[in-house]
Amino acid sequence: MQIEACSSVEEKPFDDSRRCFERVVAELSSPRTVRMTHSELERYLENDGLELLRQLYQDHLEYRGPGEVEGDVVGADGVRRPYARPADRGLKCIFGSVNAGRLGYSTHDAETLFPRDAELNLPAGLYSHGVERRVVDEAVKGSFDATVEAVAATTGTTVPKRQAEEIVERAATDFDAFYEARSADSRREAAKTGKILVVTTDAKGVVMRHEGLREETRKAAEEDRHKLSRRLSPGEKRNRKRMAQVAAVYTIAPFLRTPEDVVKEVRRREDEDEPRPVRPRPENKRVWASVDKEPEEVVKAMFDEAKLRDPAQDKRWAALVDGNPVQLKLIKKRAKQLGLALTIVIDLMHVLDYMWKAAMAIHGGGTAQAERWVTERLALLLQGQSSAVAAGMRRSATLRGMPAAKRKPVDECASYLLKYRAYLHYDDYLAGGLPISTGVIEGACRYLVKDRMDITGARWGLAGAEAVLKLRSLRASGDLNEYWLFHEHADYSRNHASRYKDAPPATTLPLNVARRGRLHAA
Repeated sequence: MQIEACSSVEEKPFDDSRRCFERVVAELSSPRTVRMTHSELERYLENDGLELLRQLYQDHLEYRGPGEVEGDVVGADGVRRPYARPADRGLKCIFGSVNAGRLGYSTHDAETLFPRDAELNLPAGLYSHGVERRVVDEAVKGSFDATVEAVAATTGTTVPKRQAEEIVERAATDFDAFYEARSADSRREAAKTGKILVVTTDAKGVVMRHEGLREETRKAAEEDRHKLSRRLSPGEKRNRKRMAQVAAVYTIAPFLRTPEDVVKEVRRREDEDEPRPVRPRPENKRVWASVDKEPEEVVKAMFDEAKLRDPAQDKRWAALVDGNPVQLKLIKKRAKQLGLALTIVIDLMHVLDYMWKAAMAIHGGGTAQAERWVTERLALLLQGQSSAVAAGMRRSATLRGMPAAKRKPVDECASYLLKYRAYLHYDDYLAGGLPISTGVIEGACRYLVKDRMDITGARWGLAGAEAVLKLRSLRASGDLNEYWLFHEHADYSRNHASRYKDAPPATTLPLNVARRGRLHAA
């Protein structure tokens, strides 16, 4: 049963709400509902309860009056607006559609101002901040189609797909300003965290619509011919992607280990019952990604965030990378500009991938000899002997008379070890308790980018992709609730405070509200 629309009457405040409530109570005590199952009762209260809440919301807006101002209403242009005219506006809140009656103050050739809108911090668009937050919560988890369905199923309103996309883009507007405003808090928290400060970055591709590609990629895409009519084949996706640069900053307590400890951990099977060592967890971890900004901008922001956490450089700074030359170059460049004593660590798991390929080339895949070969060289690598490991594997391949094609993985591994030997001092890293794997940034790439942006069939515009990445970053960093309050305050400044010379003027309350306030004060 749906509650009939409650007509507005001018008897007492909230009389419409009372009538709606009495109808719900009457229905709950009727013969029909006393035979309902618990789930039928839930559905009834969910549907008709939303209408009751909507009516309460509507009655409250009417109870507060139209927002009359006793003094002058002066805009940011310095012009006084002496004429007041009623002008209703609609608002879609999470309970349904309501009408906000208010007075608009105007004069000739000047923007009309609505002090009541400022008092309520009404959004510029049709949807309330509550609806927008619900859209954001759903959009960061799944597709926009699923978002539209979830909002319709859990609120008293509906949001079309295009409007949902626009809401998400607007919602991410204050991302950079939010983190800039938190700098003082970051400094205060710095002393409470671990002695190691980690910066780490990587990149992940996002399939874009044609207009969202960078110029070089767009030209390459234009030269491709589709093999399939309705989807991209795997090879074609290469020229349909724009790289999202992902960054993470966190502090962590030292975790002292020996090379033997690490070898044992790497060889440990999942089904072993032996207790694992308790690892320190990352503290105050912030992760984020951008498909719009250049990698250099993201790396700069990463170091800026780190500096806020340790302005005096009292901690040991470490950069975890996988050996990507571009990222490594940007990190070294920025560290030099800032005069930082930065320890760069190449991800051990990335090195192990090369070593396993070399082992399989020599001994074959899935053999005990290959496993033993990797284990022996891993132990040497962890002792800081990367150059000796590289020389030894090449010598072994030569003595075995391996042809060039078969020994290619061996030579690639050796070349990698020699090229990055300056960042493979694992003996020093372990002695200092530094992390030696890029699990944090790999997890960030997976969560921020792949899990949401790589949904089957997704083709992103630049603004939409950037907004979703920012909002997922806030959620992953545990900052979304705090950010939303910041965003609502920023909306107030944009939509209301900026339109007045000094500040939005206070509105007068209706007589019944004012009288009730005096009685409470007494």
